[in-house]
Amino acid sequence: MQGLVIKSTGSWYLVHGEDGQDYQCRIKGKFRIKGIQTTNPIAVGDQVDFEMEPNSENGVIYKLHPRKNYIIRKSINLSKQAQIIAANLDEAFLVVTLASPRTSLGFIDRFLVTAEAYRIPAVLIFNKLDLYNEDGLEVLAEYKSIYERLGYPCYEVSALEGTNIPLIESLLKDKTTLFSGHSGVGKSSLINELLPGRSIKTGEISEASDKGQHTTTFAEMHTLPFGGYLIDTPGIRELGIYDIKPEELGHYFREMRDLMHLCKFNNCRHINEPNCAVLQAVEDGEIESSRYESYLSIYHGNETRA
Repeated sequence: MQGLVIKSTGSWYLVHGEDGQDYQCRIKGKFRIKGIQTTNPIAVGDQVDFEMEPNSENGVIYKLHPRKNYIIRKSINLSKQAQIIAANLDEAFLVVTLASPRTSLGFIDRFLVTAEAYRIPAVLIFNKLDLYNEDGLEVLAEYKSIYERLGYPCYEVSALEGTNIPLIESLLKDKTTLFSGHSGVGKSSLINELLPGRSIKTGEISEASDKGQHTTTFAEMHTLPFGGYLIDTPGIRELGIYDIKPEELGHYFREMRDLMHLCKFNNCRHINEPNCAVLQAVEDGEIESSRYESYLSIYHGNETRA
C-alpha cells in the first residue's frame, strides 16, 4: 500500500495510507545499509510503500518514492551525518522573533541558504508583534528591508492577538509548508491559531538564557482545515549547513549570484581577491554587511553565527 509519512518518532513512522487509515510503521532493515548519510532515511512528507506485518497491526516500509525536494541540516553532534527535516515541500516558513528569544541574522541566512540550495521558496514570519515598542518596530523594519530587497516575502504576525492570521492562512492554502524556527519563537502558538480544535504544546522562555524550551520532539504533519499540509518541526537552536561546497556557496546568496560573473577570476572566493565584484558591492553598501558576514561564517565552516 502507498502512504504519506505524517510523523517521525525515531525508529517508528506514522503513515497515512491511501485507504485513509493511519499505520505505525518501521523501516525494513536494508534502508539502513545503502550508504545514506543521514540519521533518518525516511522523513515527514515522504511518499512510501509499506506492507502489514503478519499477525500485527504494524506495517513495514519497503520503498521510498523519489523526492521532489527536501530540506536538511547537519547533525550538530554527529559531524558526518545530516538530518532531513522534511521532504516534498512547496514552501518553507521561518518563524522569527527579535526578542525573547532573538533570532540572529546569521541563523536566518543559514536557513535561507539551505532553502535556496534545495530550491524551496522561503518566507519569513516575524512573530510577537504585540511585544514591540517604537524602537522594536524600527529594528523590525530594518530586518524586513534586508530580506524584502532580496525578494524574500516577510510578514508580521502576533499569535497571541491573532494579528494577520487570515493572511498566513491564505499563504498556506493547498500547499505543503514547513514551519521552522528557534525554540520559543511562538511557532506552536501560531500553529494552534491555524489549527482550531487542536492543541500543540507551547513552552515557556527560560529567563536565564532567554531561549525557548523544546516542546515539539519530532516532526509532524498536520492537515489544514482550509486545505494543505503544515509540517511542524522541533525548535532548532543551531542550523549546520550540510553538503554545500565552499565554491558553490555564493550561488545561494541571491545578491552575490547576480554579481559573480563580473568578478575578474572565475574561481573568485569573494574573500580577498582583486577586482571582486562582490567585495566592491559590500564596500559600496549594495550588499548588506550582515549577509556578507554570514557568507564568510558559512564559507569557513563555522557551525553558527550569532
